[in-house]
Amino acid sequence: MSRLEILNSGSLRLDGRRPHELRSLALHITPENAHSDEFASFNSGTNPKSDGSARVEQGLTVVHASVYGPREAKQRSSTLHDRAVLQCEVTIEPWSGRDRRKRSRADRRIAEICAALESTFEPVVQTHLYPRSTIDIFVSVERQDGGVLPCAINAVTLALLDAGISMSDYVVALSVGLHLQSGKTLLDLSSHEETALPHLIAATLPRSGKITLAQLETRIHANVVQEMLAVVGQACSVLHSEMDIAMQERTKQLADALGGSGLGNRKDEALTQQLLDSVQEDIDDDADHSMNM
Repeated sequence: MSRLEILNSGSLRLDGRRPHELRSLALHITPENAHSDEFASFNSGTNPKSDGSARVEQGLTVVHASVYGPREAKQRSSTLHDRAVLQCEVTIEPWSGRDRRKRSRADRRIAEICAALESTFEPVVQTHLYPRSTIDIFVSVERQDGGVLPCAINAVTLALLDAGISMSDYVVALSVGLHLQSGKTLLDLSSHEETALPHLIAATLPRSGKITLAQLETRIHANVVQEMLAVVGQACSVLHSEMDIAMQERTKQLADALGGSGLGNRKDEALTQQLLDSVQEDIDDDADHSMNM
C-alpha cells in the first residue's frame, strides 16, 4: 500500500485536483513534427507521411497516433473481401517512463494495448466501406504518467477522423478509480493513483451512450462498477465536446486551405459552413446506420 495519501481530508488528490476533476488536456491534430522516420515502416513507399495523425496530452501523459490507409495490403493473405482489416502497432519510448528501458513488440504490455485498441475500434470504424484493404494505426507513447490506454484511444480517434475514415461515432476513453477509505470515485488517474487504487478503463460512444471497452483488472462489486461507469460516461461527454471542437477547427483549416487567397469574403465562409454541415451529416448518417443494424 502506498505511503502517500491519495485523497486527503479536504478531498484533494496528490496533484491538488478534486475527485472528479480531469487533468489538463491538449489536442493537436496533424502536428508539424508528426511525420518522422519512425512511421516509415507502415508505408509501402519511401514517403513516411501519414494520412492522419494526432497528438494528445492528458496531464503528463503524451501519446501520438498516426493512421495510414485505407490502402492495399502488402500481403493478400491478410485481406478480407468484404471489409478492411485494422492493424495496430504500439511503441513505448524508452525515455517515456521511470524504468527507462526499451520494450520489444513482444512485450506483454504493448501486446495488451494493441489488442485493446483493435477490439475498441473494429466495431466503430465502418470497415465495410473499404473492402480488400488495410488501415494501419501507429501509436507512440512519448510520456506516461497514468492513463496511457485512454490517451491512446483518444489520439487514435482524432487520427482516424483526420484521415477521413468513416466512423459511426467518436470513441472517448477515460480511467476511473475507487478510493476504498472514503468510497469516492476518482477520475483521470495519474500513474501513482493507478498503482494504489482499484480502477477500470472505459471507452464510450458519446452519441449512443454505448460502451465499447471496459477493462477491469481488480475485483470490484458490481454495484460499484455501475457507479464508476456512470461517472466515466459523464466525464467522457466533456472530453467529447473538446475533441469535437478540435475537429471543427481542423475542418475549418482544411476548408480555408482549399479556398485559396480570398478567405475573408462571405462566399468562402458559406463554403466552409457547407463543408462542416456535410461532415456532420455524414457522421449522423453513419451513426443512424450503425444503430439500425
